[in-house]
Order: sequence, then structure tokens, then C-alpha cells
Amino acid sequence: MAGTTGQNKTRVRELEKQIRYHQDRYYTGEPEITDESFDLLWDELKTLDPENIIFSVINSEITDGFPKEYHLIPMGSQDKAANPEAFTNWANKMSFSEFIVQYKLDGASLELQYERGRLVHAVTRGDGRIGDDITQNARKMTGVLHELPGPFGPDGETPFFGGVRGEVIMTRSVHAEHFPDKANCRNAANGLMKRKDGTGSEYLEVYCYDAAPGIPGSPFTGFSPFSDEIEKLVWLAVCGFKVVENKICTTIQEVIDYRVKVMDFRQDLPFAIDGLVIKGREIDPADLSRSRPEKQIAFKFSLEEATSILREVIWNESGATYTPIAVIDPVQLAGTTVQRANLVNPNIVKELGIRIGSHVLVTKRGEIIPKIEAVVENPADSSQIIQPDTCSACGATLADEGTRLYCPNTECPKLLHHRIEKWIGILDIRSFGENLIRRLFESGRVRKIGDLYTLTVDELAVMERMGPQSALRVLRALKGKKKISLPEFVAGFDIDGIGVTMIDKLVAAGFDTPEKLFTAAETDFSTVYQFGSILAKTLYTQLAILRPEMEALLNSGHIVIEAPAQNGIFAGKSFCFTGELTTMKRSEAETLVKTLGGTTKNSVVKDLSYLVTNSPESGSSKNKKARDFAVCIIDEKTFLAITRGELPDLLKDSSVEKELQKKQTSKISTPKNQMELEL
Repeated sequence: MAGTTGQNKTRVRELEKQIRYHQDRYYTGEPEITDESFDLLWDELKTLDPENIIFSVINSEITDGFPKEYHLIPMGSQDKAANPEAFTNWANKMSFSEFIVQYKLDGASLELQYERGRLVHAVTRGDGRIGDDITQNARKMTGVLHELPGPFGPDGETPFFGGVRGEVIMTRSVHAEHFPDKANCRNAANGLMKRKDGTGSEYLEVYCYDAAPGIPGSPFTGFSPFSDEIEKLVWLAVCGFKVVENKICTTIQEVIDYRVKVMDFRQDLPFAIDGLVIKGREIDPADLSRSRPEKQIAFKFSLEEATSILREVIWNESGATYTPIAVIDPVQLAGTTVQRANLVNPNIVKELGIRIGSHVLVTKRGEIIPKIEAVVENPADSSQIIQPDTCSACGATLADEGTRLYCPNTECPKLLHHRIEKWIGILDIRSFGENLIRRLFESGRVRKIGDLYTLTVDELAVMERMGPQSALRVLRALKGKKKISLPEFVAGFDIDGIGVTMIDKLVAAGFDTPEKLFTAAETDFSTVYQFGSILAKTLYTQLAILRPEMEALLNSGHIVIEAPAQNGIFAGKSFCFTGELTTMKRSEAETLVKTLGGTTKNSVVKDLSYLVTNSPESGSSKNKKARDFAVCIIDEKTFLAITRGELPDLLKDSSVEKELQKKQTSKISTPKNQMELEL
């Protein structure tokens, strides 16, 4: 655990204990958590302590009651990739001209050992070197050959000496008919294969995918009837073994696309699979002898990805914008049931070639709304998605810019109503509820933001469920929020795609007054970080339309733009908040940062100063990315201490630079110990 801190060492020990416990439960056929939950523990430990001994030692599942036997083929653990990015990183390190892709069967490993072509031992995984000899049970399993057809060799007289490796599985139909009380096929197979009396082994099958000639320490070195991985699979099939499905891919993208297709039809397979195994054509005995071979990887099906079928598209109306939302067959993603996914805009719909009835890949990576990433297949009976062409509120012809479908009518009632709701939301005036806004809008009394500030107590008091006291409280809350920041002011006018964060970027780029925004050219906006030509055009066009209303509101004196703090203690620092805060709302914390001269971000990026979370040790996507980028992770208590000036050293450049250097080495960030903070 070199380079880890005291708090991280404690967490590492906890993870080691949990992983070993759940490995034991897995190998005895009684797992207590899902594979995905186990992977989260594994990935967190790998982040905190990448050299941990647990990654190079095979967990033992040897049980009492069976004789022990050494393996001929080392049974190391495979490294894994849970998403296309991780697989691509691995594949780029390999020099493969083609990839051998096989189903990763969700069963239990077994090595079949042959002498002179006859089965002598069937050995379970064990500790990677020695396993349980369950030969008598294995002889009852479908797919286990008691004798090979050989002999082999140039002279046709050399019998096979060596090992054949496979996976013991139970088919879905057998599980459903005979063992429905078991959680899944793998659990049932694990339990049956190790029964002392051998009963039930006849329900199991063995699929083979590897073989190696020769017996270490024996005069029978063996003749190899194959020279590469493809010939090996052909030889296994010719012998009569059940062989796992395989495919040859020539590019990384072809592997990724094939994985998506397999995800789509895997539930139709007679057995369970939980990913693909990828390797090169060349047989590398030295690599296979490692505890974790480097030249093969398990490309698993991620908890954050699933395939489904598009059943309907709903065009969500928000202000003037119409956004396509896909309604799909329910799938499980990251622990939640997902039935809707964002299609973003008309361009995405066209680029994907998606139709009603399409088989699609849905993702929920990080902490984002589910999204359709790709179309797996468009069946013959799929139909075109119908896009609306007129506004449901005013009847105007919708404008389709590709990246946005919207009502161009600046006086559209739906647009005006949504803008007022957005303004109240940005100012966080909770007593001004949606029902009150709707009644005021429908009555015609409030049609623009400025109208809110002309309301009187008497007008509100006579409204249903109000009264003088409630009316007074509402108006005090509204007019009490007089000083606001420029980003809040602009975002409150509900310009599509322009929220507080985007205006923060403009302010940082020097557009820090309303006048500078009003007089800027469209090209000026497009040069700002994350402002492309499309967003720049939208902002420029809408500011020209809204300028009279904005200036009228400012001239009324009801709203005052508060200048950003230039010399606050957070000047030059940026914060991202994730998860639940206990002492304040996230919006209040972000406002506090800005009041002290800092900026806030919605995601973890390389130049972020601090990620604030009350779960700094979790394996969440934001925590992982923060560690990768060497971003300092602090909890809410530490954040509040900094705002009160109790930890000034944390904000000093020298202290931060020193800490970043430490984190670049360890890639670990746990503030209480790394910073040696004691609150």
C-alpha cells in the first residue's frame, strides 16, 4: 500500500476483507451480492491500491472431501474492462492484427487432464495451482470426453498428453425445470459439481475454450496439434468437445460493435454469459502462466449499459424547445429501472437512424440521464419517428435547426410562462409556487418577469388560498432577493442551453456586465470555452430580443447585478458538489462559493480545484475521475471550515501544488488524511 494514507489504508483493509469474503461465497456456490456489486468493490480497491496482493493471488475454492491435483494449465484470473473506453485502452497496448472474441460463460472453470488421450483427472480452479479432483462427477457431465479420438502428430501415432480447459455451466432450461430454487444457473452449477456423491452432475455441461499439450515433469512432452488460438478451437471441435462461440475481429471498433450485438441477444442464448473474452491469435505460454495474463481480457457487460427496444418517442416541451424522449422496454441500469432515455435533438435521431421498434443500446454512465448511444438493429417492422411541426400552444410552425426543435414565436404563451417559472426557480423563491404562477399567468396579470414586481398585497390576498399574510410573505420573498449575480440574471431569462454555469464561463472570459454581453458580437461568444458556434448564435440572437425587457427590469431598481468577488478567499478556485449535503442545499453551497470569489462546475474536469462529497471514499464515477485528474476531494465539513477561514493553508498555492504532486504519484485523494486536516 505504498503511497496510501492512514484513512485509505483502513479502507483498503476493509475492501480486502469484503472481497475475500465474497470470493469465498462465490466459489462455494452461495454468493450474497451481484457480480456488478462485487466489481464495484474490486474497482475501488484497484483505484486505492493498484499493486494490492489480492490482484495476483487466485482465491482458493478447494473444499474438503476431494483429492487434490496440480493444474497443467495455470488458472489465473483475467483482467477486465467494463466499458468501451477501458477495453480500448487495453487494446491499444496490444499489437494484435486481429482479435479472437469468445463468449465469457458464466459458470465454473474446470481443467480436463489427458494421458495417452484418456481422461485421468478433472480439476476445479482451486488456488490457481492446485484444485479439487472431481473426475467422477465430471464423467457424468455432457461435453466431457472420456477418450480423445487421436492419435496425433506427423506420423499419426502420438497420443495426446495435456490439459483442456472449459467452463461448467447449467442451461437456462435445466435451471428453470429442475433447480428454480437456486438464484441463477451459475450458483446451481457450482453446487452440483462439488457434491460428494456426484448426484446432479448429469444436469451439467462443459464448454471448452483452451488446451495445452505436455505434462510438466513428465517424459511425455506431447505433440501440439495446433499452432495458434484459432487452430486450437478447431481442434477442440474436431475432437468432439462443445466449443464456446467465437468471432474474429480486425479492429477495436468491430469488437465494441459485436459486444453490443451480443448484449442484445444474450438472453436468447441457452446459457448465461456475462461478457466476452478477447485475445490475440498467437499462443503465448509465458503470458498464460501469469496469475493475471496480460494478453487477454474479459470485456464484461457493464452495469451502466443495456439493450432494449424503442416503443415510443415523446416530444417533451420545455419553454420553446421540443426534446425527443425515448420510451423503451424497462431495463436495469446502475441499480435503477430505466424506461425513458434522452434522444437530445432531431439531429441525433437522424444520425442514429433510430425508428420505432429499433433495438438500441442504452447507457447511464456517471451521473447522467439515460441516453441511447447506438442502434443495434432496425427490424423489418420498425417504423419512422414522427416529428411535430407545429407548436401545441400557439400553432406556429416549429423551427428545426437540427440541434434544436423550437417554437420561434417570441410571444408564445408557453415560452412566456416557462420563463417566469425559470426566473422564480433561479431566485429560489419557494413560497412562489407553480400554481400561483399559473393562475397569475392565465389571468393575464403576469406575462413577463417585470410584471412580478408590480404585484400588490391586495391583488394576491383575494386569490384562492392566499389571504393577506400569505400575500405579504410571497412579495417579501420576491423583493427580498434584490441582489443577484450576472449569471443568475441571464439564466433566469430562460435562454435555451444557457444556464448559470455557461454564463460563469462568459464572466470569467471578461463579459462581466450586462452591457458587455449586450454589445458583444456573435463571434466573441464563440471563442469562449465550451461555446461553439451554435450556442453562441443562440445567445447572441436571444440577447438582442430580450435586451429591452432585461434593461427595463434593471432600470426599475427591483434587481441589482452584484459584481463578482474579485478578492474573495475562493478567487481562482473552482468547486464541484456531488451527492447529498446535510447542512445546506447544493444551490446554497454554490452561491456561497461564488460569494467568496470562486466558481462552480457541474462535472469533474482537469482544472477543477475541489470535489465536495460526503462520500469521499466511494467508487462513484466523479470520485474516480477526480482521482484520475488529481483533483482534491474534500467533505462538507472541510468545505465549511475553509469558508470560515479555519483552514487557510488549504487554499495556499504552495500547499495545493505540494498536494497535487503527491496525488499525481498515488492517484489517491482523501482530504482528512492527505491534507492532515483535523477539524
